[in-house]
Parts: sequence; structure tokens; C-alpha cells
Amino acid sequence: FWLPKGMIIFKELEKYWREIHDNNGYKEISTPIIVKEEVFKKSGHTTQYAESMFGLKIENEQYYIKPMNCPEGAMVYSYRLRSYRDLPLRLSEIGRLHRNELSGVLGGMFRVRQLTMDDAHLFCTEEQIFQEVTNVLTIIRKFYDLFNLKPSYFFSTMPDSALGDVSIWKKAESALKEALKANKLKYEIKEKQGAFYGPKIDVHVTDALDREWQLATIQLDFNLPERFNLTYEGTDGRKHRPVVIHRAIFGSFERFIGILVEHYGGKFPLWLSPVQARILTLADKNKKYGKKIFEMLKKEKIRVELDDRSESMGKKVRDAQLEHVFYIITVGDKEEKDSTLAIRTRNGKVKFGVKAEKFIDDILEEIKEKN
Repeated sequence: FWLPKGMIIFKELEKYWREIHDNNGYKEISTPIIVKEEVFKKSGHTTQYAESMFGLKIENEQYYIKPMNCPEGAMVYSYRLRSYRDLPLRLSEIGRLHRNELSGVLGGMFRVRQLTMDDAHLFCTEEQIFQEVTNVLTIIRKFYDLFNLKPSYFFSTMPDSALGDVSIWKKAESALKEALKANKLKYEIKEKQGAFYGPKIDVHVTDALDREWQLATIQLDFNLPERFNLTYEGTDGRKHRPVVIHRAIFGSFERFIGILVEHYGGKFPLWLSPVQARILTLADKNKKYGKKIFEMLKKEKIRVELDDRSESMGKKVRDAQLEHVFYIITVGDKEEKDSTLAIRTRNGKVKFGVKAEKFIDDILEEIKEKN
């Protein structure tokens, strides 16, 4: 259950995610949550992942609630003929997934049965693998730097349950290793921990409670294009198989936001804060001025609240501090007379005589810069 202030954080992350992907040549898609069994048979999920899938019968046909976006991404790729000019084709999807996790491993926002994946599938030629993986690694590093999270990299090799030829797996593993080394990233090897369809690079972070979580992932897949008969026309006029790179930047919204709550101790950066400013009126006679300032900030799409309760200023300030409101704005007789504001920051610094227009310009710039 996402409450209104939780949804603000969710939507701000979603907005930033879309900005990153738009700027990096991704095309966003959306695919159904309920999908026919034949799709997951073709992808191999019914044999490799069946215990984690929710099934249901509709008009005597077997369907599944999707646990992954990969087969659906392949279907989008195949809806028309493709040429080498179309590649790389980067299809992104914020997809709602359902996985039948055992009750014993469920835990708050960190392990859930319904999750929202920040997914993408990159369809490319073998020659484009290195550059595409490098591009994803660059996005990951930039994204994690924004939150001051220090990533660790792990390379997972072919598992015993792997689909496809060993020779294809070796080719895929070599391509990922090359990208890690070229980008000068230290990594640990996790033997036989790859996905059933391909090797992968996983990115882990340690949270404020010193627990390690796997978030981002880059998975290289030569098998899905074979199973779905995906092709593109090459420069030689012949049909060739593309390669698929499965990747997520922060994994699931649920887990990532859970980590951020603890990482910041509830003190989110301004651009993510559910309440960016709260206006406190000193007395009932200041309500009209407080309302005017409230409307000015609201018009600029600043997330602002007005506390004009008939409570002491001390209580109002304490309530705002307990909620980690970023900027506490006090308006009394002096501020109303001078058309100014008294601004208290979350770390306790107070500034008097601030013009509302100046404050709005400064806060909008701070939000834009994501400081």
C-alpha cells in the first residue's frame, strides 16, 4: 500500500528514471500483466521458474501473471521486420511484476510478491554488446552517485540449469568480462549464479544497517532471440540473430525506496522530499499572509503545506522537524509588514528578511540541481 507521501517519492524517482532513459535513446513500452502460458513456455519460464509464477485459468486456457518483462519485450521486438539500422533498439518498461515468494523470505519493502521493476531490454548486434554494456554501467554509476551509494560489482557465470549451448555461454561471459575490465571496475565472480538464460553483472549496495542488497543487474542473453526467432536484416541482406541485454538500474522501486528511507533516515534530499516547505503562521491574524505565500509556492509546483493551527510556534516547529520538512517558513507580524519570510533549514539554520521571490528562485534551482 503506497500512501500519498510514499507515492511522491515513487513518482519523483519515476520522473528522473524517464529523464535518464529519454536522454539515452530508450523507447518506453508497456505490456500486459496477464499473459498466455505459451509465451512463458517459449521463453523457458514454465520449466525454469514455474514455482515462482502465479497461474490462473481463463475460459479453459492457462495464463500467468507475469514475473518478468523479457518475453513480452521480445514480442514487441518481433511485431515487425527489423534491420541493422534499427539496432541497438532499447526498449524500457516500468513493469508491475508478481512472484510467488515464500512467506518466510518476505520482508517489508525489501522482498515482496508484487514489485515494480525499472526494466529495459536492449536488442543489438554482437559487435554492439561492449558499447551497450558500457553505456549501462555509466548510467548505473551516475545514478548511484546521485544518492551517495557505493556499488559493488559481481559477475555471475553459467548455472547448472542453463539453457542453450556452452559455446554461446562462453561468448556471452567473455563479452561481459571485457566490459567490466575496460571500465576498470573491480568485481567478484559468483560461480554458477547466472540467470538460466545468460551470465550477468549484479550491482550490490550496503544499506544503513550494514545489510547487502542486490539492486542493478545487466544480463546478456543469446537464448531468448533463438527461442522467439528474433531476426534482423544485416548489411549483407541476410537474416541474423540479435543479442538481448536485460538490465535494471535500481532493481525494484519497492526495494530501492526501502533502502533510501533507511539510507537518509527519513531526511530525503529536497527533490525527493514529500514536503519541501511548510509555512507556519505565528498568530491567527497572519493566516491571510500565510495563505498568500502558500499559493505563491504551490503555483511554482513546490510541495508546500500550510500549518495555520492555533498552536504554539514551538509545537509547530517541533512537528515539522519530526517530519524532516526541508524548509520551515515562519510568518508573523514583522514578515507580513515587510513582505518577507523567516526561513529555518532542516539542519537548524535560520535566516530572516528573505523575499518570497528570492526564496522561490533559490528552491527551484536547488530542486533542479538535485543537490
